[in-house]
Parts: sequence; C-alpha cells; structure tokens
Amino acid sequence: MPADRSEALPTARRPHRLAGGQPGLLEPGASTDPYRLRLYRVLRTDFPLGYDPGLGAWLLSRYADVALALTDPRFTGYPHDGAPRGPVPAPLGLCRGSLVCTPLPDGVTAPGPSADSSPRATPASTPATLSAVERTAYVLARRIAGRDRADLVGEFCRWLPAGADAVAAGLSYPDLNAPPRPAAHQRPGGGTGDCARHTVLRERALASFLANMLDDPDLLAAVAGSGAGAGMLLGRAWTETLRRDPPVQIVLRRTRTEVRVSGGTLPAGAPVACLIGAAGRDPARFAAPDRFDPLRADADPLLTGPAGCPAALLGRLEAEHGLRALLTAMPRIRWAEGFRPASSGVLTRGPRTLLVRPS
Repeated sequence: MPADRSEALPTARRPHRLAGGQPGLLEPGASTDPYRLRLYRVLRTDFPLGYDPGLGAWLLSRYADVALALTDPRFTGYPHDGAPRGPVPAPLGLCRGSLVCTPLPDGVTAPGPSADSSPRATPASTPATLSAVERTAYVLARRIAGRDRADLVGEFCRWLPAGADAVAAGLSYPDLNAPPRPAAHQRPGGGTGDCARHTVLRERALASFLANMLDDPDLLAAVAGSGAGAGMLLGRAWTETLRRDPPVQIVLRRTRTEVRVSGGTLPAGAPVACLIGAAGRDPARFAAPDRFDPLRADADPLLTGPAGCPAALLGRLEAEHGLRALLTAMPRIRWAEGFRPASSGVLTRGPRTLLVRPS
C-alpha cells in the first residue's frame, strides 16, 4: 500500500490531526479532498475506531463496520439528523430517512430484484413523472446545445431535480424561466415527503454521475443506444457512482447496547458516524476501489439506499433521462479545454462545476 503523503502537502491542505494522530473530519483542510489527502485511508488502516470531538461521534470507516451499523438492530437512528428512532432503515444515499415519505405520483413502486441492483420504475405505470423528468431534461439540454461552453452544474444539474420536485409537489409544470428554488417546495403535507425535497443532494449525485460518464467516451457511446443493454449499463453506472462518489458522505447512527467492531468496542448509547465515503472505497471489500467501473463484479447495493425511497427513484430517473437528453442534443459533448472535474465537501460532496463543450 502506498505511503501516506499528506504531510508533504501545504499546511492549509493537510487534514488536521487530533490527539494521537487521528485526522479530524471537520478541521481545516479535511474537506479539500478526503480521498486525495488519504484521510479516509488513514482512518481505515490506523484508526478504524476513534472519537472525533468536532463531530461529537465515534467514527467507523471500514466497510464491514459501516455495513454492521447500517443493518444491525443494535444500532438505531440518530435523532439529530432527522433519522427516525427504532430498528428502521438508516438514511443513506439520497434518502434522508423521513417518516413522512409517500410514493411518487402515478404509482411508482419499489423495484424487484434486477441484474443491475438499482432502482427501476416501470414507465407504463408512471407516465406523468417520467414525462416531466424527460421533458425538463430535453428542454434544458436544448438550451445548452448551441453554446461553445456551458457549466452543467449551474445550467443543468441544478435545474433538473428542482423541475422534477415541482411536479412531485403537485405543480402542473416546472417553471424553467426562473432560477430553481428548492426551498419553495418544502411545505408541510405536499409532494413526496422530506426525502424528495432535498434537491441539492440529487443535484450533487447527478453532477457526480455526469462527471464519471463524461470521463469515459467509450462508456458514453455504449449507453447512447436504446436497447436493454444500454439501460442496464446506465443503471449499473448510477449504482457505481453512489458507491464511489456518494453525495452524502456521513450517516449518523446510535448504539442501543455495546457493540464490538473491528477497531474495538462501541459503548451503549454512543453516537456513531458511518463514513460512507470511506466504506465505499475500502480495498478489503472492493477491487480497485478508486476506479469507476460499472461492470465490476463486486458491486454492492447496500450503499445506494432504500430502493423504494422517492428521492432514490427520482435520482435514478434524472440521471438516466438527463444523460440521454444531453447525448441526444449534444452527441459530441466533451470537457472544455483544460477542464478536469473536481468534487469538494466532506459531509455532502459533489462537483461544483462541470465545464463542457456542447459541440
């Protein structure tokens, strides 16, 4: 394993070390890039169980420990992040664990088992939702198509989830002539519940998905078709994005009793921070974990969140129809000259800019 070289970085970009050398998640420098700074690697290898006073929680960074905290009944929801109490699914991926989530309009239901282990809606049973997402995506893509340069985050990723959310909230058609304002739809009793209203999370997930796809022209060409194979590959690429570049990097849980993990024993009643970003790139679980590989044999649906969550379903629809709209309107879309995508954030994470040449 390569040596940790974070000490060679400028001071402002080094992850701050706590007592004993443990990296601090919320200290200056930590959010620059926890992957490139090897913060997650150091935690997995040297501090698999440690207390972070800034976060006020015990840290779990290894996949096996995070999976235990997400599935074992000895852990429960953490009350300060909106997660419900009791042995219920943890908020994960795009899901925030809301108690008031309701199904999407038009009968969108949770998918059954599938080859790509990803959320899938039945188009025949969801005409209005699918139509709204697809229509919004194509309108946005056509607006960008004639330009020499565009930012997909500001001109596409931010608008598409807000438009879909407007439809989910009961509006007949999203307003594409005014800046998106996700908070406008956060009103009690409307829409699909709290999960689907977190459009910023879907924006960041969509941006990470597009960044991964645009980085691989061969993969773009493979999904440009309309056959079942292209659709399955899109689903696997979405699942792989949520593993490699999760929009929510940390999920909070609480222990009901003492729990033994690989780094020691968690006390009863302890707040626990599950580092999803670290677990998704644990080499003990995933081969070549830093590589984006939709065809990997060791794919794992655990880190994608509940399949039937409205936000998870909408995110998958926005990724699939958003990419198809971009490729239809701009078949030669590519990165702007000299641009390379970069993500930021350690609590929530995603690219803030995606500069492309539409033609």
